[in-house]
Amino acid sequence: MAEGGIRTFMTLIGMISISDDGKGNIDGLYLPNLNLPVRPEGHSPVIEEAVTQINDYFSGKRKEFDLPITINGTEFQMKVWNALREIPYGETATYSQIAERIGHKQSYRAVGTACGNNPLPIIIPCHRVVGSSGPGGYLGGFEMKRRLLAIEGVKI
Repeated sequence: MAEGGIRTFMTLIGMISISDDGKGNIDGLYLPNLNLPVRPEGHSPVIEEAVTQINDYFSGKRKEFDLPITINGTEFQMKVWNALREIPYGETATYSQIAERIGHKQSYRAVGTACGNNPLPIIIPCHRVVGSSGPGGYLGGFEMKRRLLAIEGVKI
C-alpha cells in the first residue's frame, strides 16, 4: 500500500495541511492546531492541485472543489459527508435537515458527530451545517466556522 505525503501551507485562516494517499487522491485536510499524521513532506500533483484550489476558495475564485478524494467512514458517516457536499456555496443547512435528507430524521446529533469526524473539512463543507438555534460546533472552533462562512458571504 502506497504511503502518501503531507504539505503544510499558509492560508487566510492560518497554517493548514493537506495529505494524499499515495495513489493520487486527497485523504486529509488538517485545520490549524489539529494533530497531523506522521508522513513525509508531499508535493505530489494532487496535493499541488489541492493547494491551488484551496487558495482559490479563500480568494473567492472557487466555490466548489474538483479533487479526487479517498475517505473512509461508517455507512452513516459517508451518507452525511455526501449530503454535506450538496450544500451550495454561501448557504447553510441544519443538522436536522441533513439527518432528514439522509433518511435518519431523529439522528441530528449523530450528524454533528459525523461532521466532527470529517476528514476533509472545507472540501467537504461541514462548516455550512448550523444548529436550528445557533451556529453549532465546528472542529476548528466557532471563530474558524464564522470566518469560513464569512468568506462565502454568510453571517452567523
